[in-house]
Amino acid sequence: MNNRPAKAPYSVDWDQSCDTMVAVGGATRGGNTVFAKNSDRPYNEAQPLILVPASDHSGGNSGTQFADVPQVERTYRHVGSKPYWCAGYEHGFNEHQVVIGNEALPSLLPEVSEPKLVGMEVLRLGLERSKTAEEAVDVITGLVSEYGQGKFSNDAGVRTYDNIYLIADPTSAYVVECVGHDWAVKQVESVTTISNVGQLGKDADRVSPGAKSVATRNGLFEMGFGESFAFNKFADPANSASGLARQCRSEAMLGSGAGQLDVRSMISVLTDHSDGENPDEPQVVDVAGDISICLHRQTGDSMGASTASLVADLCATDERLPVYWTGLYSPCMTVFLPNFIEGDLPSVLGIGPEAESNDSPWWDFYRLTHHGLNAGADARAEIRSELSVLQNELFESAYAIATEGRNLIGNGANGAASELLTKYMAENAQRVISKVKSMIPATTSVG
Repeated sequence: MNNRPAKAPYSVDWDQSCDTMVAVGGATRGGNTVFAKNSDRPYNEAQPLILVPASDHSGGNSGTQFADVPQVERTYRHVGSKPYWCAGYEHGFNEHQVVIGNEALPSLLPEVSEPKLVGMEVLRLGLERSKTAEEAVDVITGLVSEYGQGKFSNDAGVRTYDNIYLIADPTSAYVVECVGHDWAVKQVESVTTISNVGQLGKDADRVSPGAKSVATRNGLFEMGFGESFAFNKFADPANSASGLARQCRSEAMLGSGAGQLDVRSMISVLTDHSDGENPDEPQVVDVAGDISICLHRQTGDSMGASTASLVADLCATDERLPVYWTGLYSPCMTVFLPNFIEGDLPSVLGIGPEAESNDSPWWDFYRLTHHGLNAGADARAEIRSELSVLQNELFESAYAIATEGRNLIGNGANGAASELLTKYMAENAQRVISKVKSMIPATTSVG
């Protein structure tokens, strides 16, 4: 077990939020899976991006904080968006094009004293141990069955909650909803979005064997009365209003583009500021209120914000490499960088200490966003305009590099491919970081 104690990263509660979505097969422009997520966390909790090489192991444990999980013989190369204090990730991807994101699930199960896995740790273990989305489902449900996840008390100040996972690979995707040691699974047929709302009712493909008994013991289901069991009886409807509004909005936005969905479609959803009251309205580009997919809540006791994003453009045909577009801090005032796991991620993206830092790109985007929030709508429009120039240049160059890298690997030139991709990512990171630093007034600092 990891003996490093986690420090509580916040002293006040924050709304359970995040939005994750996927489109598979015929729902996308190219026929490949496209996955996206906004990670909503405490507004000043750094969430750097880290790459972990594949590794062989001979025993030991997996580095989780509260529950001892034995290590497996082989863990796969992967990239994770990692809150600075945590042994897990909000979202990530691995060398086999498995992508996972999670959502906090407000559930009706009581908090327990039994140590369990933190939901983000389950996500990391799924990436480390899976070659396909289906295999990741089995890994996650197996871990949850044996070690549990969800609400448990601890002395480290770590806020725990039940989780929903969206798992994808180039040809398939699954929703896995978890409460305590129990779970339900459903395969995605076309387009699915999830938020902080119970997703799987009577339509689940599989449900853990003990779920009905647990629901019965907690007064959520009565056996023997002819009613079929719906797993979402565990969900807490009283704390799901914000998640329901955001999910309805993302469903409407993606539904209107079904058959033509791509990276730009996903980014338009991640950057939306609609409050969801009119799910079918055009994209709301600028900050409008406290409830939106692109979150900027900083009033009252719920100091949450969108602090990292991912759009994964996978590839089933091998005509190009998958492209993983990652954004630091607010998606509406960031640049989504194209990353390739076949190269080495710029190490600077992994700098994200607890305290505000001038060396960290995450903290740079943090300062830029808060400058925009404080300076007003015109300043935010100017920020978006300047960053869009870089973003469009990256859209133009990334797929040529993805094709060139694929061809090199196909010809056995893996080293040359890695060198090409590593250089491309480093140059992009340097350009973007320099641009962002030039846009931040010298006096900007938000504690």
